[in-house]
Amino acid sequence: MKHDKIGSVMTADVVRAAYGTPFKEVARLLVDHRISGLPVVDEDEKVIGVVSGTDLMAHRTTASGRSEPGRRRTRFTTLTPVARRRAARATAGTAGQLMSAPPVTVHADDTIAEAARTMAGRHVERLPVLDEADRLVGIVTRRDLLRVFLRPDADIRDEVIHEVLVRALWLAPRSIGVSVTEGVVTLAGRLERRSETEIAVSMTRQIDGVVAVVDQLTWRLDDARPRPDGQALHGVADDWLREP
Repeated sequence: MKHDKIGSVMTADVVRAAYGTPFKEVARLLVDHRISGLPVVDEDEKVIGVVSGTDLMAHRTTASGRSEPGRRRTRFTTLTPVARRRAARATAGTAGQLMSAPPVTVHADDTIAEAARTMAGRHVERLPVLDEADRLVGIVTRRDLLRVFLRPDADIRDEVIHEVLVRALWLAPRSIGVSVTEGVVTLAGRLERRSETEIAVSMTRQIDGVVAVVDQLTWRLDDARPRPDGQALHGVADDWLREP
């Protein structure tokens, strides 16, 4: 729960380039820091694009295969928009001319799950991380997100007990059984209300490192059904159920 924000897994010391950073300097930064890409920022530290090793390689490949200036000028007008961008990169000499824009970014208070969906949906390997003013404060990679799922089972179990059972549901630590194997959490036992079992399962799914939740919980009262006398049950689950 407390670890589920991007700010907790991002790298704060970000290697970056300015719009006018020369091609060779960009290449040196990638090699020296052993990274595959970096954000390009303006004078206000706002991200305007991302340049990668793939962009540099595409530049060299296109540049080496282009024809004479006169012939290139004639052919340029017949190119598709994508081909035109590639042709323009062939003559690019700075990070700003090579970069992919607009950049795909996340904010530090976004959840890890949101970042993972963005990476998968946009087919990117890294995401610049922004603060409330949209300024660069970090970067998160696919490896950073995958590392979350390497949490020890014992750590996950402790968090389920203390954050879900004790703090959220006000239950005794041993009130229900919690076991974790390879990130799969099994919840077993009987709670007072059905709503409490739903909360326990939902909150457990949100914990970093949880791969899946096996729900073996039962309940004494089914508070999902309206009571005949029109009176609602009141208890620890009520505030959670009223949240959107």
